[in-house]
Amino acid sequence: MAANIGTGRAVSSTFAPLRIWLLLPGWLSIGFFLLIPVLLMLVYSFLTKEFRGGVIWEPTLAAYDQFFFDRGLFGDDPRRIEWKYISIFWRSIWQAGGATLLCLIIGFPTAFFIATRPDRTKVIWLLLVTVPYWVNLLIRTVSMKFLIRDNGPMNDFLQYIGLINEPLQLINTNIAVQIGLFYSYLPFMVLPIFAAVERYNFTLSEAASDLYADKWTILRRIVIPVVSPGIFAGCILVFVPSLGAFLAPDLLGGAKSFMIGSLIEEQFKGNIGNWPFGAASSMILLSLVLVALFFYARAQSQGERA
Repeated sequence: MAANIGTGRAVSSTFAPLRIWLLLPGWLSIGFFLLIPVLLMLVYSFLTKEFRGGVIWEPTLAAYDQFFFDRGLFGDDPRRIEWKYISIFWRSIWQAGGATLLCLIIGFPTAFFIATRPDRTKVIWLLLVTVPYWVNLLIRTVSMKFLIRDNGPMNDFLQYIGLINEPLQLINTNIAVQIGLFYSYLPFMVLPIFAAVERYNFTLSEAASDLYADKWTILRRIVIPVVSPGIFAGCILVFVPSLGAFLAPDLLGGAKSFMIGSLIEEQFKGNIGNWPFGAASSMILLSLVLVALFFYARAQSQGERA
């Protein structure tokens, strides 16, 4: 084993000849389960819709044109911007952004609380956060629908304590979708922030307190900048799956809560779907996700340079 003096890291050449073979299973898995499906969707997005489902191998941009432009019922009207699909896309963005913000508001103090508990109880708190999410997402979403329905336990309890006089109409609303997304992805926010706070050196807070800094100043000027990598990671881990979610919008929301994930799902169901359009919508969604990841990587690199 040779020591790298410049970086302070140990570098071993013991397995250097086998490096390619050791990485081969990982690369094959990534290629088969990730790259090939994405490339297949990319190819499908440029093909022609078959009348009874599937595709015809004739290259065209019709799917992308359908997403952004309206040419009328028979396709011969002057081209106009198709706001229907753009509005669905925009709704998906702000729903995912709202779920991310809500998870951050609840997840940050939760993660901070867990990270500052004694070691003997820290595992218990982590299990309380993670164990419910071992259950299938579909089952949890259906359970949430049962909980917040008009005659569900939540409304019955609120009426019992006199907080409301009639049931809250939550099902088939944007609020219900927000609740579903928040409940589905909260641990994705808590765990990265918990890992970042656990590595935080609390002597920095003690030093700032000795210099007469108040608690809010310490939180804003010291704690948050230091644990920001965990915050960024949590935001990405919540925003990306929320953006393409379809279970929460389908089960908890109505037609006015239709999101891009539901739109893509509909295009691949039965014989009435439009595979090229679904693939094109997936590629547009993937492009947005890549943009979000680009800004995350850029923020990370800037934080490391600072």
